[in-house]
Amino acid sequence: FLLFILVSSTVHAYKAQEVYKGNDVLWSFDFVSPIEVLISHRNGEAFYFNLQTNEKVKLSTPTVKVTGQGGLLDIHYLKKQSKEYVYYTYSEEFGGVVTTSLARGIYSNKEIKNLKGIFRAKVKSDTTRHFGSRLAFKEDYIFMSVGDRGERHYAQDLNFHNGKILRLKLDGSVPPDNPYITTKGALPEIWSYGHRNPQGLDFQPQSGELFSCEFGPLGGDELNLIKKSKNYGWPVITYGREYYGPKIGTTHKPGMEQPLTYWVPSISPSGMAFYQGDKVPEWKNNLFLANLSSRHLRRLKLQGTKIVEQNEYFKDLGERIRHVRSGLDGYLYFSTDSGKLFRVLK
Repeated sequence: FLLFILVSSTVHAYKAQEVYKGNDVLWSFDFVSPIEVLISHRNGEAFYFNLQTNEKVKLSTPTVKVTGQGGLLDIHYLKKQSKEYVYYTYSEEFGGVVTTSLARGIYSNKEIKNLKGIFRAKVKSDTTRHFGSRLAFKEDYIFMSVGDRGERHYAQDLNFHNGKILRLKLDGSVPPDNPYITTKGALPEIWSYGHRNPQGLDFQPQSGELFSCEFGPLGGDELNLIKKSKNYGWPVITYGREYYGPKIGTTHKPGMEQPLTYWVPSISPSGMAFYQGDKVPEWKNNLFLANLSSRHLRRLKLQGTKIVEQNEYFKDLGERIRHVRSGLDGYLYFSTDSGKLFRVLK
């Protein structure tokens, strides 16, 4: 039998229904069908889970270096023509450095086979923080975020993947029309740069535009509209401060992009998703952000790229909310650092 836990929201008549409980940070999840979900835990474990029967099957995973903020990160299911794939991002130790990597395997009947690494970020870092990393797919391309790895000045350096959003082919290779493909000294995978630690990435359904959210330092969390070859400023411009108080740089500079919005104090936005379901019609195409330190799910209503309304939900759960997705069954789902997966009901 299924045990569902209903928790009233602090805003309106929305409820969070617990549908899964794991033993570690539920960093990401994605849907194979309306009742089947793939789950990644930061401790390196991944599972198939059936929302109707509670069947749980352990999945193959890459070799993960679980350290600091690193571990098994994003998971994404992709059906392309007759083939089914699962993609992972994860922290990997290579050449004495822990970096952010991408792996792909063939998915069939609750199994992942032929799993192998297809991309490894070139980073400078001796820290265990700011790995990113979120995936978004459009047509035959992967967009992948990589954090600055705690080495902020490399976010402005095109010789490294620190603090970048990348664009790859589905096999991890470089598209020939990427913006820096012929730029001497620049890495060809780079799509945009000047990011701190982007962990949210999704395409707006109406416009097809790529949105990203990223953690600021003390304040200065950002929502950005991601454009080819644009510089998003970190650490030269930011609305955040050092954790010990002083300002970091300035807030504006020619040639550097301004965020669509920013948050001071911080809300700590992790995953994000545009809701495309039908179970809560008034939320259709709204953007949702999963927030860690502020422990709530945030809804942003947009007109184009202009934010016209924001609301907070499920603060009463007291949970660090890690990721959010629109389910194939029409519901909105979100996960927590305590290992739970929730379905939102009206």
